[in-house]
Amino acid sequence: MAKRDYYEVLGVSKDATDAEIKSAFRKKAKEFHPDLNKSPDAPEKFKEAQEAYACLSDKDKRAQYDKYGHAAFENPYGNAGGGFSGNPFGGGAAGFDFSDIFDDLFSGGFGSSFGSFGGSGRSSSNRARKGSDSLYGMKIDFMEAAYGCKKDIDLEYYETCEDCDGAGGHGQETCEDCGGRGYVIKQTNTILGTIQSKTVCSNCNGTGKSFKSKCSTCKGSGKVKVNKTITIDIPAGIDTGEQLRLSGKGEAGINGGPNGDLYIEIKVMPHELYRREGNDVYIDLPVSITDLCLGTKKNIKTMDGTVELKIKEGSQPGDILRIKGKGINNPDSWKKGDFYCVLKLIIPRNLTRKQKGILEDLDDTDVSDEPEFTKFNRLNK
Repeated sequence: MAKRDYYEVLGVSKDATDAEIKSAFRKKAKEFHPDLNKSPDAPEKFKEAQEAYACLSDKDKRAQYDKYGHAAFENPYGNAGGGFSGNPFGGGAAGFDFSDIFDDLFSGGFGSSFGSFGGSGRSSSNRARKGSDSLYGMKIDFMEAAYGCKKDIDLEYYETCEDCDGAGGHGQETCEDCGGRGYVIKQTNTILGTIQSKTVCSNCNGTGKSFKSKCSTCKGSGKVKVNKTITIDIPAGIDTGEQLRLSGKGEAGINGGPNGDLYIEIKVMPHELYRREGNDVYIDLPVSITDLCLGTKKNIKTMDGTVELKIKEGSQPGDILRIKGKGINNPDSWKKGDFYCVLKLIIPRNLTRKQKGILEDLDDTDVSDEPEFTKFNRLNK
């Protein structure tokens, strides 16, 4: 099979800079390295990328390749390329140094699967790390959110095993598989020679140690499951989407590290009458035609006690009346909310003959001079 163009292999143009070529090879190496990609064609593509980079990263070899193509390295007598003979790697695959590239690739960029290439693969695995945070969703009703409350929650989570202090066993020994390093060296043979990479030791999970006996309490995991009931203080004024943090109530730490945190995310259930906008509270206040025409007073139960609300004569459906400072009292906010009443006209469904007669007399009332009628008539001439 004919070789692909080296520039095409790396996905760069022929006028690509050295930095662009190196960056392109890093991406290809990360994509096709046999330790990272288990597809059948990955090793061959990885070799192909190595060969392309070994040529294009060398100024002289790149010049020969640009002039003669692959033929520059395929003439056994060395005269097709003006005396340059052999392969583009100067006398063998091992002659080209990829160490700076793989140093970058295997220096922690792939999470816990790789140790530091050229450093201690055990250092990061041995250090104490905080456990993962947990999220717990909690529904509360409208009034509980407005005034605050206490809630009990049943939690099931993992804590560090006290019997082995989270180690997972007793009688610590040096891991036989990695000799205490926490990593093992894996060798991959390619056409360019042998490439070494470090992987975390599967026997000790990178700790570099094993134990004479496994902890019977945690079965070697270093963690034990616990079930606890915890009482949560819900502050007044909390709203949907807000979170409460419980320090140290999340997942158990690693290598003796502290537990993560538990976050309680609040969802406030809707109320049958009240609705909230920020710290303000709205209510639809049902009124009759006589309430609006003649005016009246109504007792309104706000979030801060009962208040007498005056509805003026001639009020209109949809008018919004404000009761200042009677909304949500949120300690985290500098301003206390207000309470708003939206006048909602209720039309009676069953009228007596006498009531109908009164309405018929009312129908003779001239309202043509009212602002609403004046505006409507002007627009609908």
